[in-house]
Amino acid sequence: MRRLTLPLAVALACLLPAAAIAQDDRGFEISKNLEIFSNVYKQLNNNYVDDVDPGKTIKVAIDAMLGSLDPYTNYFPESQMEDVRLQLLGEYGGIGSIIMQRGDSVYISEPYEGLPAAEAGLEAGDRIVAVDGQSTRGKTTADVSSAMRGQAGTTVTLRLERGGKEFERTLTRRAIKMPNVPYYGYVQGDYGYIYLDEFTTDAAKNVREAFVKLKEGNPGMKGCILDLRGNGGGLMNEAVDIVNIWVPRGTLVVETRGKVASKNSKSFTHNQPEDTEMPLAVLIDGQSASASEIVSGSLQDLDRAVIVGQRSFGKGLVQNILPMPYNSQMKVTVSKYFIPSGRCIQAIDYSHRDEQGRAVKVPDSLKTAFTTKGGRTVYDGFGIEPDVEVEPEYMSNIAMALVQKFLVFDYATLYHRSHLSIAPAAEFEVSDSLYDDFCRFLDKRGLDYSTVTERVAKELREVARQEKYDSAIDLHLKAIEAALKKEKADDLHKHSDEVRDMLKAELLTRYYYNKGRIEGAMKSDPVVLRAIEEMSR
Repeated sequence: MRRLTLPLAVALACLLPAAAIAQDDRGFEISKNLEIFSNVYKQLNNNYVDDVDPGKTIKVAIDAMLGSLDPYTNYFPESQMEDVRLQLLGEYGGIGSIIMQRGDSVYISEPYEGLPAAEAGLEAGDRIVAVDGQSTRGKTTADVSSAMRGQAGTTVTLRLERGGKEFERTLTRRAIKMPNVPYYGYVQGDYGYIYLDEFTTDAAKNVREAFVKLKEGNPGMKGCILDLRGNGGGLMNEAVDIVNIWVPRGTLVVETRGKVASKNSKSFTHNQPEDTEMPLAVLIDGQSASASEIVSGSLQDLDRAVIVGQRSFGKGLVQNILPMPYNSQMKVTVSKYFIPSGRCIQAIDYSHRDEQGRAVKVPDSLKTAFTTKGGRTVYDGFGIEPDVEVEPEYMSNIAMALVQKFLVFDYATLYHRSHLSIAPAAEFEVSDSLYDDFCRFLDKRGLDYSTVTERVAKELREVARQEKYDSAIDLHLKAIEAALKKEKADDLHKHSDEVRDMLKAELLTRYYYNKGRIEGAMKSDPVVLRAIEEMSR
């Protein structure tokens, strides 16, 4: 056996005690601060003027502690386990409906197709008056949602109001599992389209089945679009298996690295692919995160797909669910993930904070260049940058007002109650007569909103008054205000395409649910059309 040299032996002799001391110091600091925390709570409990709720107070303390790390490390008490199931599995016990708040009331916003709410005849626009005899007045959507959820097989009685008349429905809760692929079909006949909503259990299986059916339905299919816009991610193994649909077995998709070596891993594809040659486009935007970025980023690194849309969110962190006492759980960030080129796309550095305590973005100076399989340059540290960028469309002032005041929603509610059907989703368009009827509805309801230009003009008038310039420029300001009023009166005409799209989406959702909304939007979606253009080159 080789003997240690004297200098090395001395260095190790110095290093080992130092490491032990550092570990002892860390252990002491943990013990000391836990003791301090325990005593702070005891003193509060014994001396505070009012009774202290232990569960609520400790939960606030835990949330504050975890909040100092990153927004993805969370603690879930037993009462929130339904939320955990929804996040991981897309599943919960309930009636299957989206609800929304308007003032101090809660309304049905969208019942899901084929689930208890829809089967019981609940409609968008129904006001929820009471749940199991308890009034919902003044309650939040979280309060009402919690009351309606429960174990599958149990019942819940809702009192609702529709068109001024109240009625009751007793519904049997079901294990509600949201479809992670709510729609797939064809665009322009020869291009497949798959919309993936979440990376929950069986997401890869459902995407694979959709792709196979699309190919079987059209053997001459020229390309496929995977739409990950708005998809916040989910299970990493599902992301790996989705990539596997289009890349060979044995391909590295993602690697995780963290403090605990046992949690580090490399994930390779392990199935036979369905197609490694067909043109593929992946759509992303600023809400595409985590598993969405693994799929889009790895397919970009492997030069297997063209990425179209806007830069993704930039979440390169991996969480594990850890069991805690009393049926609670904690979701903890345990590692970062790296896609095939070797880059990590995490955009926010939670280990560094600015003077206001906010986490900072990775600076441009620290971003590193990597290369794809084919030699193209890509960068880390700021999400997935699309190969083909399509500028996002921003809502006009009038569109925002229509949404905020629920005017499109209310018109669709009235229309649905007086019209039994509309054209199929792929064919339906907002006709001129329907749009005119909507404009008349707005005239009766009144549509008041302010634009940025109006607000600036108002501020200018106030500043001019303070600086005593108002009399000198009053005529000019009046002319500006009159011109703005005239232009604003024409907003429904200038922005008719945007407003028609909003009306179309809302009406399609009423008659054909979420599937119909997606199908109806595809043929005029600029990102979808650009993806087809790229694949047809």
